[in-house]
Amino acid sequence: MVQAPCIHSFRIEGGEGVVVLARVLQTQETLLCRVGEGVTLSCADHVVVPTRYGRDLARVVGPVSEKNRPRYGELVALHRIASDEDLERYRANEERAHEAMAICRDRIDRHGLPMVLVSAHYVLDEPRLVFFFTAESRVDFRDLVRDLVAEFHLRIELRQIGVRDESRMVGGLGVCGRVLCCNGISDRLKAVSIKMAKVQGLSLNSTKISGPCGRLLCCLEYEYDFYREEKRGLPNVGARVRHEETSLRITEVNVLTGLIRLEGDGRSLSIAVEDVYQDPKTQRWMIRDEDAVAETPAVSDHDLESD
Repeated sequence: MVQAPCIHSFRIEGGEGVVVLARVLQTQETLLCRVGEGVTLSCADHVVVPTRYGRDLARVVGPVSEKNRPRYGELVALHRIASDEDLERYRANEERAHEAMAICRDRIDRHGLPMVLVSAHYVLDEPRLVFFFTAESRVDFRDLVRDLVAEFHLRIELRQIGVRDESRMVGGLGVCGRVLCCNGISDRLKAVSIKMAKVQGLSLNSTKISGPCGRLLCCLEYEYDFYREEKRGLPNVGARVRHEETSLRITEVNVLTGLIRLEGDGRSLSIAVEDVYQDPKTQRWMIRDEDAVAETPAVSDHDLESD
């Protein structure tokens, strides 16, 4: 599993009000953990924390200030620092989980259930085996659970998750070459819309703005507020600008380069964003300094398709 690099190397001394963020190894979910008096931690330490499935192994990400705590929700008490025995048990459980996956897949095929098994996990401190799966609709898996209980003689849980949750758990690399945002940066999966791609001037080709999960890229939501603020007070794509007695159409507003692209009359022009203003009387967009306009080579439709 790909892990995001750790950016904290300092020690964390436990005590009243000391809180750290810990990432559960199996699900990659994050938890706010209260650190008790006399406990000393550092980034990347393994700890045992209470999760929705029982006490399990997690990795310390770093301390969290009081100001940022509301972003993460419920606060839980750190149970203990993981011992060598805990780590060894976790590794052994991972090996056993591979066998459990094969058995569960066989039972799913026997029952003909429309579900895709994602992972199996033995909870560290509980006699419990959890299977995670995806499905297009609700699945009646009661007979499957009975078979699995008879096979493993443990408490069995089947959890249906979404495709974005699957990417968060499985991990991998995005089109940018970095760890998937949902896996290595934040497990708070927020809604992402096509409008966010439009505001950022990105291609609306779904294959270019979608992640491995098939949903729109998480990073579109991260950068949306920046683009929206930077574009405040600037003309929209499609607006008209007067230049040398000619009405030109805005085809691109690039807030990163600070340039606006204009086309019309067989020409393609570029101008700095600060050199365009809206006339308060006519509400028309005008060029502040005509000499600031730079003509650029026109780009054909064929060139755009090649990109």
